[in-house]
Amino acid sequence: MFTRQPLDVIVVGAGVVGAACAYYAARSGLAVAVVDSGPVAGGTTGAGEGNLLVSDKPPGPELTLALHSASLWRELAQVLPPAIEFEQKGGLVVAADEASLATLTATAAGQTEAGVRAQAVAPHELPALEPHLAPGLAGGVLYPQDAQVQPALAAAHLLRAAREAGARVRLGEAVTAVLTGPGGAVRGVRTGRGELVAPAVVNATGVRGGELAALAGVELPVLPRRGFVLVTEPLPRLIRHKVYAAEYVADVSSGSAALQTSPVVEGTPSGPVLIGASRERVGFDRTLSVPVISRLAAAAAALFPVLGQARVLRAYHGFRPYLPDHLPAIGPDRRVPGLFHACGHEGAGIGLAPATAALVVAAIRGEEPAIDPEPFRPDRFDTAHEGRPTARSPRQEPW
Repeated sequence: MFTRQPLDVIVVGAGVVGAACAYYAARSGLAVAVVDSGPVAGGTTGAGEGNLLVSDKPPGPELTLALHSASLWRELAQVLPPAIEFEQKGGLVVAADEASLATLTATAAGQTEAGVRAQAVAPHELPALEPHLAPGLAGGVLYPQDAQVQPALAAAHLLRAAREAGARVRLGEAVTAVLTGPGGAVRGVRTGRGELVAPAVVNATGVRGGELAALAGVELPVLPRRGFVLVTEPLPRLIRHKVYAAEYVADVSSGSAALQTSPVVEGTPSGPVLIGASRERVGFDRTLSVPVISRLAAAAAALFPVLGQARVLRAYHGFRPYLPDHLPAIGPDRRVPGLFHACGHEGAGIGLAPATAALVVAAIRGEEPAIDPEPFRPDRFDTAHEGRPTARSPRQEPW
């Protein structure tokens, strides 16, 4: 059984978002426990590429969140070990034709007004940035603020730092209930080892965010969106930036359930090249899709012909936590006092983790947030109740 030492916050989920929540909460002086049914980074975090991007977000709330998070990642890179492989490498978005370039240029103009640094790149300037790019591209835009980390290591080191600040970490324990008091407010969680009591519970369970919300008696429409990544053999540093086709931005913001692929290519400090990106809504189907892998490999080789001779050592896939309006759910759930959400980031959770955690911790502590949290309000989908508590009974089943 858990000991009933006083706790202020229980974070459910040990991916990078949960780890960031634990880190900032513990560093602020709150007594924190982290609970996860699996290992550190056992879900979406462990299947990610580690992208910290502003380039793929049009002007709006998510871009504001991404800019804030980018500054926090730069701060974290100064205090976390070099093992997280933080690289301020910049992103290069390329257009195959004039129509695609026009759309990209218009997007970049709006992003610049919102505070993003973006630099137009003419066709003849591309080889100086990426010598191995295919010829004949119409141009591109360089985004110096884009960066990368090794996501599983980033989550692990955030949790280690949280532990050093006093947080407790409980792995391999499924939460089977969210406990509430007579007035409906959260009072903790139950796992197979017993009850853990705290006045605040943070739902950082990624693609399982809807299931944990249901344990508290509320609905959060998180859906899984499957994606594949290819990993090549270790290569010389052929690719200097994160490079992707302009069409990737449209794929990210699309609500289509159908398969979408667009080339996304980047090198890593250890040598392998990572190749994406695909998106499709197929539930939690983990079947290895050879057609998807073939499409990704062909698109990468078309963008970087030198990769046509490289060996792909492995392919892995994961599930992005998708919400219908493409914005994460962050902050207090007005239907259940004491319940906070930090999930639904789709493919941007690694990049948005620090700013998400900062918003959640500010809400728990009753402090002024750095940016407006209202667009990310978790109960925004519950139009039938307009933010009022639901009448459902909490479900008693594991997430």
